[in-house]
Amino acid sequence: MSNERREEAKTLLSRYPYPLFSVTQFPFSPTDEDIACFAKQIRKDIILSTYAAGSGHPGGSLSSTDLLSVLFLDVMRHRSNEPKWSNRDFVIFSKGHVSPLLYALFAETGYIPREKLATFRDFQSPLQGHPSNLWLEPVEVSTGSLGQGLSVGVGLALALKKKQSSQRVFVLCGDGESQEGQIWEAVMSAAHYRLNHLTLIYDYNNLEIDGWVEDVMGIAPVKDKFESFNWHVFETDGHYIPAIREAFAKALQVSDRPAVLVARTSKGKGVSFMENQADWHGKAPNRDQMLQSIDEIEKEDLLQKC
Repeated sequence: MSNERREEAKTLLSRYPYPLFSVTQFPFSPTDEDIACFAKQIRKDIILSTYAAGSGHPGGSLSSTDLLSVLFLDVMRHRSNEPKWSNRDFVIFSKGHVSPLLYALFAETGYIPREKLATFRDFQSPLQGHPSNLWLEPVEVSTGSLGQGLSVGVGLALALKKKQSSQRVFVLCGDGESQEGQIWEAVMSAAHYRLNHLTLIYDYNNLEIDGWVEDVMGIAPVKDKFESFNWHVFETDGHYIPAIREAFAKALQVSDRPAVLVARTSKGKGVSFMENQADWHGKAPNRDQMLQSIDEIEKEDLLQKC
């Protein structure tokens, strides 16, 4: 059955091409419609890769999709034909379990073939359940243990600051993840060293594996907490492309301290039966659910005509 799922996923992946493979250097001044169509493709990739594996984390991957689509196309400097380009910006997925999103981004910007997504979580596949830089060159940092990615980002940003480099570090973390004390040690350190090279993308979908974040371990008020640690805070709708672009633009203008985008999102965004359901934190769709998901994503109107 596993091989059948993977073969079906591979076939379906070939039916939904998004023509960015000719672009090798980013950002490339996309329109809002470009980004929204790209995000729609990423969502389909997430569904198909987790279906192929029969496991994975679609919920948080879908909630972060629009944020990271803007980052990869419109903000972050990177070259898909040169993963270790010396002037690239860095992206770290501190919530490493949303690897389906990272691999989809790599596939749709030309780092890896799209059909490789059908090997997600297969034995010996470079697309491991959590990103590993030993298995896949574009992965900057192996992540998976929650709370650690931001600390690595702080170290990178401090090195860039000392080098007086123009490169930047972008770290994606989740709200449930920020219940880890190491996150706040890193937040404190980043402010102390005034790491303006660092931008944190905070996916505030308010759900984690055990339920609502505020029921498990309350973290509110998030904006006030970051401001009390002397960060610049930019709140945004994490699913509205123009608002996300504006928030990133403001964050990149910060020159005296780190910045954070606190993005209100919905877990499982784009798939009706997954949205705001903790049960879809770490569960793959079956075949009927996969087909329904693809159909709903195809019909979703984010502001574009894809």
